[in-house]
Amino acid sequence: MGSGSKAIVGSVIVSVGTITAAIGATPSNYIKSNVRDDLTLLGNVLQAEGNAIDAGAKGTVIRSVGKEITASGNLTVITGLVFDIRKEASYKLFIAGNLIQALGLAVNTGDAIDLPPFPGQSENIVGSITQFIGNSLQAIGWSEALENIRKDEIDNKNKQKKIGYYYEDYFLKNNGQSESLVATGSWIQAIGSVISVIGAIKELTQDNKVERK
Repeated sequence: MGSGSKAIVGSVIVSVGTITAAIGATPSNYIKSNVRDDLTLLGNVLQAEGNAIDAGAKGTVIRSVGKEITASGNLTVITGLVFDIRKEASYKLFIAGNLIQALGLAVNTGDAIDLPPFPGQSENIVGSITQFIGNSLQAIGWSEALENIRKDEIDNKNKQKKIGYYYEDYFLKNNGQSESLVATGSWIQAIGSVISVIGAIKELTQDNKVERK
């Protein structure tokens, strides 16, 4: 597989992954919560794979490092989904994973801005910035969800003293705002990934024209 093809294949896989994860993150009466979790997991696996492939495409060392950082963020989210740990620990991993992805995207944005003009450059920059915003919103949403858990634990301890029980389901409380932030951030990230695919296609198309000449 050529270097340009790696960039497109990687970008497309990332885009499919972000859309899949966004569907999983969106509250729905038609999709069960366990199916949504599976979609989120599959989406992050695809993103990690796509970013790893894209890291091997032609470009600067900084670009490759940015893609690898982003992939490690996906792996952090996957860890929170796969391992049977407390919700609080899972949410911390989701926050860290999204922030790591945002860091990788920031590195790629800075690298793209610093390069001489090339076809697809503006799409690459806009796509990375859009994804950065999406990941940041998701991190904020999971931070709010984590805060809700901590408040619930305090409430439950107080109730235990009064009526003798300790634990209630965290989702009995209204977590609508945090859920909306995560879902909105996921779709913004998905839009950014599609823009990045357009940029990768433009760049490869121009490279092919130059080679024919």
